[in-house]
Amino acid sequence: MGRTPAGETREKVFTFVQTRLLTGQPPTVREVQDAFGFRAVQTARQHLEQLVEQGRLVVTRHKSRGYRLPHMAPGPHTILAPLLGRVPAGALDDAIEDPDGYLPVQTRGTPGELFALRVRGESMTGAGILSGDLVIVRRQPVAESGEIVVALVEQEVTVKTLRLRSRRVELCPENPAFDPISLEAGKVTILGKVIEVRRILK
Repeated sequence: MGRTPAGETREKVFTFVQTRLLTGQPPTVREVQDAFGFRAVQTARQHLEQLVEQGRLVVTRHKSRGYRLPHMAPGPHTILAPLLGRVPAGALDDAIEDPDGYLPVQTRGTPGELFALRVRGESMTGAGILSGDLVIVRRQPVAESGEIVVALVEQEVTVKTLRLRSRRVELCPENPAFDPISLEAGKVTILGKVIEVRRILK
């Protein structure tokens, strides 16, 4: 079997690095070597440096994960947010490492700070969030009263409107058929703030 043309291999290297960068997991040179089975780490470095020369990647020298895409600078850009069908209790990072897919999102932030969830249930219909919708969430441990959040309560993840009441936290539905969840502040973990809702029309 003949050797794969260098240009074809380089394109595959770029696709691999691009996907890792857009999902917030910048690879090291050695990880590129391992992914493609290169015998020498220098081969991986040569492909990466060629991509830098072509302007398809930018590099920060003397940094193990120093490669990035040129558009990943201040200002709006597209990243891939991992789509999580259900977030395991207390293991958001593990869920993000094994997503159900990815959604392209325009953001000024950095890869890794956003994730997406598919909503199940009718408790937020008054806020325009229907069952089956996708919500884009910014990872953050706190939120303002009145903001829509993704929260962890007794090993279950829920999307609700946050209301801060003295030493208690209320997670309020936006549907009168459902009751609010009122708990001591220490019993609620805020996983993030909902910043966008998407709906697929069939």
